[in-house]
Amino acid sequence: MALPFIITVDQPTLDDLQNRLAKTRWPDEIENADWKMGASEAYLQEICTYWQNEFDWKKQEAYLNSFPQFKTQIDGYGIHFIHQKGQGHRSIPLLLTHGWPDSFVRFLKLIPLLTKADENGVSFDVVVPSIPGHGFSDSPTQSGMNAKRIASLFADLMTEELGYEKFIAHGGDVGSEVTEQLALYHADALLGIHLTDIPYHHIMTTDDDKLTKAEKDYKQKITQWQQTEGAYNAVQSTKPQTLAYGLNDSPVGLAAWQLEKFYAWSDCEGDLQNCFTKDELLTNITIYWVTQTANSSARRYNEAMKDMMQEMFNPLVKLNPFDKTGTKADVPTGVAQFQIDLLPPKAFAEKFFNIRQWNKLPKGGHFAAMEQPDLLAEDIRAFVRKLDVDQ
Repeated sequence: MALPFIITVDQPTLDDLQNRLAKTRWPDEIENADWKMGASEAYLQEICTYWQNEFDWKKQEAYLNSFPQFKTQIDGYGIHFIHQKGQGHRSIPLLLTHGWPDSFVRFLKLIPLLTKADENGVSFDVVVPSIPGHGFSDSPTQSGMNAKRIASLFADLMTEELGYEKFIAHGGDVGSEVTEQLALYHADALLGIHLTDIPYHHIMTTDDDKLTKAEKDYKQKITQWQQTEGAYNAVQSTKPQTLAYGLNDSPVGLAAWQLEKFYAWSDCEGDLQNCFTKDELLTNITIYWVTQTANSSARRYNEAMKDMMQEMFNPLVKLNPFDKTGTKADVPTGVAQFQIDLLPPKAFAEKFFNIRQWNKLPKGGHFAAMEQPDLLAEDIRAFVRKLDVDQ
């Protein structure tokens, strides 16, 4: 049974954070490096000085606690989630699954837009869980917490714990992988799914001789992106434990590791403040710090890599009648392609998803719910309206 959950960080933990920030040993940086070799030291010193001297965690904690939060046990794991009921006379259950390096805070701006009734009185009952190993959900102590496993936990959360017979599922980043697994293995519980990313393992595990020229070009872009931007993925998917010692011990190290991704993956045009306030960024980082989940969240990449290696090199996977890896999900699917994100050609995505809506949005990046919540909310609503027509 789900019990109300209140976020409360004790003062000694916050005092320790301040002391560690004050004692930071800063590295050198070559001249005019800016963000070219990683997190900008000038920006990092600026935001970490703010973190130490001006950031008010208790104010942010009160804001987080203004959302109805709960924690429940599902198959032995403590799952933290927001459950905000819609205001309309008809309210549709909607599961929102976040990614990395964000958290459930990815969707805080989106929640009031979706729980509000539209002109037809339609709203959403919004459920935002923290992925196991992130934030206030329990961290797995053994391997095996892959996207399929997470999807199973979230399906039980929606149907068994909250009692919804059918629901819509939305996800981006890691959330898109989880949402795909929901569509593959829990289709009977879904009205539809909505994505802001197409999991890239599909293109990487498809032989070149089966790809069109446009698809080969996309695969090449993904490969180039991995070579220039994928250091985090290479480390977290292979040796996350080694990385964890630094991230779990140094708040500046944790901030650098995460902020560089918010900078590179958002539509910020070279200035993070164009998309996020310092308080938004630091609230997310502080959640990782106080819950000590830098390591457990990174391990999920190791699980994803093991799955992809199985798909690529183990022929028995395709012979298992219970394994739906690489098959097409029949659940109606909407895709919102934001300006900065790299998505495959629609025709390729249609090999794996039942695409009913594919919209290219004029602005926004990887953290669409934080950057352009109004555009994302309207895209989700437009997709659901199409489902009503189809049904």
